[in-house]
Amino acid sequence: MANIGGSLVYTCSMKIGILSDTHSYLDQRILHHLSGCDEIWHIGDFGNYEVVEKLEAIAPVRGVYGNIDGNDIRSTFGEEAVFDCEGVSVYMRHICGYPGRYNPKARMRINELRPGLVLAGHSHICKVVRDPYFNHLHINPGAAGIHGFHKMRTMTLAQISAGKVAELKVVELGLRAALD
Repeated sequence: MANIGGSLVYTCSMKIGILSDTHSYLDQRILHHLSGCDEIWHIGDFGNYEVVEKLEAIAPVRGVYGNIDGNDIRSTFGEEAVFDCEGVSVYMRHICGYPGRYNPKARMRINELRPGLVLAGHSHICKVVRDPYFNHLHINPGAAGIHGFHKMRTMTLAQISAGKVAELKVVELGLRAALD
């Protein structure tokens, strides 16, 4: 809340948990970091619907399906999601690519929508970069699950308010190999 010109101006802020590639795996570390989130955004490869249910017990879930997700996930989530959060336009797609190397479908939609935030999954590589060509923030939270080639399991947390992504934090959840 701020006093601007004699008027009280209220600003909303949302804490967002961003994850991808759980591949049917959620542990207490993931759930701990998501507690207190206003929303959870999952960028595909949930693995099974039980993951959705566990996440929904914490906060509302927005998501897209990934290439390993079955009909239960695909009937709930689309291939892409487009929405606004506290003044930030968001584009979410599991197989998206990254700045300078977006896949053709994603590149077309990014060019059309001009979002402020692009969320991708699939690569299992945590990457947070600014796209200088399209002028947006690109986040791939890496893989939170234990299946894949990644070494460190990761996710991200962010505060979104007044049209800005702030307090962005990459959370390391532990080595994948330690859980095999």
